[in-house]
Amino acid sequence: MESTCTPWQHRTVLLHEAVDALWDPETGPAPAGVYVDATFGRGGHSRLILSKLGPQARLLALDRDPEAIAHATQGPQAILDPRFQIKHAAFSSWAQVVSDLGWGPVQGLLMDIGVSSPQIDNPQRGFSFRFDAPLDMRMDTTQGESAADFLARATQDELADVIQTYGEERFARPIAKALVARRDAGQPVRTTGELSEVVARSVKTREAGQDPATRTFQALRIHVNRELGELEDALEAALKMLAPGGRLAVISFHSLEDRIVKTFIARHSREEFDRRVPFAAPKPLLLKSIGRIKPSDEEVAGNPRSRSAVLRVAERTDVPWSAELARAAEPARKGKGGRR
Repeated sequence: MESTCTPWQHRTVLLHEAVDALWDPETGPAPAGVYVDATFGRGGHSRLILSKLGPQARLLALDRDPEAIAHATQGPQAILDPRFQIKHAAFSSWAQVVSDLGWGPVQGLLMDIGVSSPQIDNPQRGFSFRFDAPLDMRMDTTQGESAADFLARATQDELADVIQTYGEERFARPIAKALVARRDAGQPVRTTGELSEVVARSVKTREAGQDPATRTFQALRIHVNRELGELEDALEAALKMLAPGGRLAVISFHSLEDRIVKTFIARHSREEFDRRVPFAAPKPLLLKSIGRIKPSDEEVAGNPRSRSAVLRVAERTDVPWSAELARAAEPARKGKGGRR
């Protein structure tokens, strides 16, 4: 395959903090441990993890973006370390990939959620309203429905629901109405510039310092890539695949993602007592919360895109996983997209 690597630069957020969170600082990484970087991106975390692992340890990386896979396997930046493997797959499938390799259990799982700088800064990917380009937004450009294709078929109610739920946009209904009206007039939105224009005309008041299209672009990206559902699936797999004492480290960049991670860790790490049965044994806990880390002022000054990042860390207890135990703590989902 011809390399699709691009010159757009990516600065890894919370690089040292996230990698150091994958093991107890007193013991360090397991000598023959299995570690997973479920969102390779441009490999900043993976490269630092490899620099700290022993010769018998292994690292699996995944990414659903073909450009990320090319970056890891082709050209001068390719990772040739025999301890390393990378797979073209969604991060929600990390546990299945580990099982297929026969590698488990896992001592450390890292997920850096969301869109990367090269994806945002490459106009042809259609993630940004800063450029006029085809409205794609797919992280995996080899499959699935683009944002333009979704806008071409969705009902007004579907559009409004996606924009309001995933973008937390209070003008979701006027935006959806305008998109459908344009489509019905024979001019469906196919580019980022066209979408920005429709949103700008529909948003009556603007947040200071924010483009009016910000929330709509976020919503469509999350929907097209099923980002919240992917995150929920990946987290649940950690309960089964992490070894006792194994670490989970997740970096999120907006409140919808962080809320899912925070709730998941709390649900499996906090003791809950039923007041109706005060002497009942507490529920066995599958996780222990380690903490929450934000970028330093120095990092934010050098990389403004890091300002909203939140790293949450948890450690797997030695309580065996069971379907009954997992169900006891799992609230019902409202849909496959991960909405609650």
